[in-house]
Amino acid sequence: MHYKTSFLSPLFDYLEQFYPLSEALKAELEKSCKLIYIKKNKHILSPIDTNVSLYFLVSGLVRGFVRDGKNDISTWFSTGKEIIGAIRHPHLQPSHSVEYLQALEECQLICIPYTLMDLMYTNYPESNLIGRKLLALQHYAASERAILARIPKATDRYRKLQASGLDISRIPQRYLASYLGMRLETLSRIRHKVLTPDYRLCS
Repeated sequence: MHYKTSFLSPLFDYLEQFYPLSEALKAELEKSCKLIYIKKNKHILSPIDTNVSLYFLVSGLVRGFVRDGKNDISTWFSTGKEIIGAIRHPHLQPSHSVEYLQALEECQLICIPYTLMDLMYTNYPESNLIGRKLLALQHYAASERAILARIPKATDRYRKLQASGLDISRIPQRYLASYLGMRLETLSRIRHKVLTPDYRLCS
């Protein structure tokens, strides 16, 4: 198998940042993973689906969100080249997702079944090292989101998100406002202030 031409080569490149993959593990991934395409604004996963897979976002933009009555609350965004997934209890049987995953742009994703993850941890030692490093990154990202949500001033929340490295220019404003816990009108006012040179000089 020529893995450099495989549809999984973006995933291999990503994982090998953490530790080299054996040829046997690459073959296992080739056998079990699949490439999927999701159109803009369509759901990758919703509560009517059983949450049985992780995804590697090859290209596109994805948001995670939950519903609160008629409102939805954005919980995270991904602009690609990382592993994403919905909320899932690690010790319970697969169940329906409580979280939606939505494509905000046309997306190309690699679907990675959780059953494959369990097999990898059992049979391929490098998977455990890679998994620990990925878990550390996920914990850090979750901690950053928790801190952001607790910042009392709306302007300060926006500034922190600006400094996070996320390309917020790609995210529709209504979803960004939901993520930051503010009204769309408030976000528009803050963006105007932050983008005004005189405001920056005085702040």
